[in-house]
Order: sequence, then structure tokens, then C-alpha cells
Amino acid sequence: MSQDRAPMTQDDIRAAVRRDYARVANADPSAGCMPGCCGPTPHSSLALGYSADDLASVPEGANLGLGCGNPQVLAALVEGERVLDLGSGGGFDAFLAARKVGDRGSVVGVDMTPEMVAKARRNAAELGLEQVDFRLGEIERLPVADASVDVIMSNCVINLSPDKAAVYREAFRVLAPGGRLAISDVVMTAPLPDTLATQIEALTGCIAGAITVDTMRDLLAEAGFSEVEVKVDDASRAFIAEWMPGSGAERFIASASVVARKSGAGKGVSAKETAAEPGACCAPSCCG
Repeated sequence: MSQDRAPMTQDDIRAAVRRDYARVANADPSAGCMPGCCGPTPHSSLALGYSADDLASVPEGANLGLGCGNPQVLAALVEGERVLDLGSGGGFDAFLAARKVGDRGSVVGVDMTPEMVAKARRNAAELGLEQVDFRLGEIERLPVADASVDVIMSNCVINLSPDKAAVYREAFRVLAPGGRLAISDVVMTAPLPDTLATQIEALTGCIAGAITVDTMRDLLAEAGFSEVEVKVDDASRAFIAEWMPGSGAERFIASASVVARKSGAGKGVSAKETAAEPGACCAPSCCG
């Protein structure tokens, strides 16, 4: 007689995500398809809103194709700002942010996968970027001081967290007054069928961990954020259909841009000024 599998704990979920993204970090992009995804291509990155100059400015392997939008556009970074990248992967968005904030600014990337942090640090050394720091840690417990950053970016990572409320509380804690949140992520637009909701591949592939727009707004408001805007990109469903072919995932989730602000005096632009159309998501197990 078959037995139902015990529900996954938060630690089980983190272990599964860490395992899959360690495989991505260790894969050889030149060998073809990486574990769980069919890798970054100029077309896929350009479709998300990155420029050819962006792609040419980072070392090979920094762009792992792990995004579902372009938080650079949402963040509208300016020189001298202090930036935090949640789930920094190989460092792609962090390196682009460093170009925007310059030597007077700083960028911290946090990732819970040791292999990703090691890869990002090697890439940073190759670029000679002294204002970029990569730290090993969980986004629910950030290794970052209170009120120490001006902008938080993230690219299709928060959906992977089993405790999203903690992520948003931590984001609010480390932002300085007037600081802003600018993330690309996936949201659930209709209830997931059990066949997707219980699949570990759908979880690590940025499907099963999605929450609704209303839930996301509520969590951000409960954490203390104001000027919350979540903008869904229905066109992304065409890309999502390719993540798990035949699963119908595109009927239940879509990519979205999310901006919010921590009230108080501070530099930066308003949430409305930073809002932009999100791009399309990546392939399965590539969102990090």
C-alpha cells in the first residue's frame, strides 16, 4: 500500500533549492543545457530588457539565465547608492548595479548556496570590483546591518523562500528610511493543481512557490512597506509554457514587477517612477 509523502518542512525546501542551484553553479555553460534549464542566450537576456552592453560587461558564467525580469530597470539606480541583491547567483545583476552606483556606491549580494557565492566572488575578482561584496546567507535572515542599504533588488528568488513574510520583514529592516524595493518575481494568478503544487521540480523551477498578488501586497504592507505596486506581465505566459512543457503552468502563474518603499527621509525616486513592465521568465529551475 502506498503512503502519502510527509509535507516538506522549511528546511527540506531550502535543501532542495540549495541542491539544485549548486548544480547550476557547477555546470559548464559551454557544454550545452545546464541542470534544470537551457541556459542563458543573448535572445533570452535581451528579451528581459538587458542590453548587449550589459551582457558584454560581465565575465562568462556570471549571467546564468536565472531571472524573470530586469530589476535594474525597476530600481533606477543612481551613483552613490548602496544596493542589496537578494539571491545574487553568479553576480550578474550585482555587477550591473555596481556600474550604476560607481565607486562611491556599494553592492552586497546575498545567496544561500556556497557554490554560487564562490562563483560570484571569482567573477568579481576578475572584474576588479572592490565595491561589490558577496555574502553567504539566507534571505530570511540577512547578514546585513539595520538601515544600511538604499535599494533592494531581487530577480525571481523570493518565490523560492518557504517564509516570504520573513524575507519582507528583513528587507524592511535593512533598508534605510526612504529606501526602496525593486524586484522581479512570479505570482500565482489561479490556484495551482496538486500535480504542480506538490512537485519539487515545480518548486525549484519557480512555479509552486508563487503567491497571489493580494498575498504579496499584504505581506509587504505587514512588513511596513508603503507605495506598494505589483504589475503582472500576462505576456510572460508564453515563456512560462516552456518551463515544464505540457504542465499548463502558464495558466496559473505569470511574472511581475514589484516596487515598494520604506517611508522616511532618504534619497531615491518614488515607486511610481521606478515602475516598469517586467520581462519574461527563465527556464525551469533557473530562477535565482
